[in-house]
Amino acid sequence: MPYLTSAVLGAALCCFAFLGLNARGRKDSLDDYVTARNSQTSTTLGLSFVASGMGAWILFAPPEIGAFVGPLALAGYALGSALPFIVLGIYGPAIRRALPEGRSIAEFAEACYGRGVRHWVTLVSVVYMACFLAAELTAIGAITSLLSDVPPSWVIIGVTLATLLYTVSGGLRASLATDRWQAWLLVALLVIVSSVTLWRLPAMPSGSVLPSIPTSSALSVALTLVIAVTAANLFHQGYWQRVWAARDNQSLERGAWVGGIATVVIVMVIGGLGMMAAMSGIALGEPPMPFFALLNNAPSWVAMAALVLAVTLVASSVDTLQSGIASLIVSRSEQPGVSIALTRWMTVLLMVPVVVIALQGLSVLRLFLIADLLCAAIVVPVLLGLWRRMTPLAAIGGGLAGLLGAILPGWLSQQSLSAGVMAASFPGSIPTLGPFLGALLASTLVSVVLAYVTSNKAVGQ
Repeated sequence: MPYLTSAVLGAALCCFAFLGLNARGRKDSLDDYVTARNSQTSTTLGLSFVASGMGAWILFAPPEIGAFVGPLALAGYALGSALPFIVLGIYGPAIRRALPEGRSIAEFAEACYGRGVRHWVTLVSVVYMACFLAAELTAIGAITSLLSDVPPSWVIIGVTLATLLYTVSGGLRASLATDRWQAWLLVALLVIVSSVTLWRLPAMPSGSVLPSIPTSSALSVALTLVIAVTAANLFHQGYWQRVWAARDNQSLERGAWVGGIATVVIVMVIGGLGMMAAMSGIALGEPPMPFFALLNNAPSWVAMAALVLAVTLVASSVDTLQSGIASLIVSRSEQPGVSIALTRWMTVLLMVPVVVIALQGLSVLRLFLIADLLCAAIVVPVLLGLWRRMTPLAAIGGGLAGLLGAILPGWLSQQSLSAGVMAASFPGSIPTLGPFLGALLASTLVSVVLAYVTSNKAVGQ
């Protein structure tokens, strides 16, 4: 059985590699390698947003939220997962007009505020995407050990090598091409796995009710997830690449809405499985994993399909992250020494520590939450860059205020600066509303006030 599973997973990865290699750009251009500029239709972008936004996390987080917190918090998670696409769909045309030759969120930040802000935004974006990469590869290792006898390290290394093969060779065009197929495949596999597990689900006990917590607590969780997930994913360079890859503004807007709506549906469906599992009374495991608990009563071939689904989810996320990191590596085109070959090698080298971390099987959730909080502290000042009143001082002051705002709730409630810092580092890896809301409100308020006080027009308008 391990050999059959290995063969199936290997075949899936080989198919992805073939599709990606076959879609390599014909232009020997660094710009085309990292942007595929003005080439993608709304359908391609919509499918790409779905595939690149979905990852192995959807098999863990939404079912657990649905099972233990309830539909309100699940709706917040679904909305937070989709909002980055919708924000870029609405805001993207203005970005394209202000920076028609842009490549990244970092270049956008530099155009608005200068090189110093660009370096800070680049650092936050790379840290966030590296955490995302490590989390996805760690997750596929855990899923492999749950569902098969295949050594997890084989799958982690296999996914890394397969995705590097076509993203390093073909750049963004290769990632977009595989996204189209991966999106349809993951939807089909989700339908199959969900249908079979629900069909095999035990009859609901009489009097079973939807999982829920007090409405105020559920709203707090929902708002936390919306802020954390939206803010962090707006620093996902893979999504920003698609702003310039769109054929035109209309394609970007339509593709973003398609990706956002599909994401909400998928997250709600997979989270609904977690609710059904909790309502049925089946053992959810220790630690609880509702989605995988449903597979205990399913035929063995369903576990195989679920593993292929997981590999598809991880590959679609990883190739987007690799391409995104490559585009951040690229300096401004007028600087000497930047080439496709250098970008390729640096992408490969950056994957080495990520794979080493993933092979340890550690939890990266706490690091992920801290990265999310850093994003929440500066996302508003960055996105306000096209507002004519914004200045570098307002952006920097807003970002610093966001960091202070993250610490402030714990500091005030416990009368201790160290307690505020500890709360903002999420001990126990539990997301809480205070730091995220404090970061968002403080950065917004200070940015706006400083912008009005300085009254200087930002670059780019």
